[in-house]
Amino acid sequence: MKQLIVDYIPFEVAPEAITEAMSSNGKLIVKGVLQRAEAKNQNGRVYPIDLLQREAKKYTGSFIKEKRALGELDHPDSSVVNLNNVSHNVLEMHWDGNDLLGTIEVLTTPSGNILRELFKSGIRLGISSRGLGSVEPMKEDKDAQEVQNDFELIAFDFVSNPSTHGAFMNPVNESVNRDAQIRSGKWNAVDNTIGQILRGE
Repeated sequence: MKQLIVDYIPFEVAPEAITEAMSSNGKLIVKGVLQRAEAKNQNGRVYPIDLLQREAKKYTGSFIKEKRALGELDHPDSSVVNLNNVSHNVLEMHWDGNDLLGTIEVLTTPSGNILRELFKSGIRLGISSRGLGSVEPMKEDKDAQEVQNDFELIAFDFVSNPSTHGAFMNPVNESVNRDAQIRSGKWNAVDNTIGQILRGE
């Protein structure tokens, strides 16, 4: 039976890189790993390469080319992208080995502005895939589940706790920070930054 499948990769942007990225036209463009095939993520799931390639191709043709590859700030409990919470748009995706890389524009929506300020404050975030599908236990690894062929990619969202190792996004350059260890103090900073934005400070 299909279920909502959410998996996360860390995503890091240096404040000075954000300033540089926005200096030309005011847009914030970030690049990095969106998803990884053939590797167990922090949720214990493994995505076969042919499955992710198929879904990436469909997503590019159906959403990216039509400029509606929208994502939200934080994962909703829904398979539908909520326009009230849209923060970014995926501009392109391409493969580097088993890594699915992408370029993302942070929008000037309310959620996009929060996302921008979190990046500017040096908050460590993640990029997370959202899709519908089923999983089956893997024979080789009892602690792992393989995502099945019925998987359908819905969106990529920015979240505070990723499941795919090394998925921090970076502006302008495509270097990936593969340290997936998250310090709890960072999430206090996230709450403080969001509070300041909402209070207009």
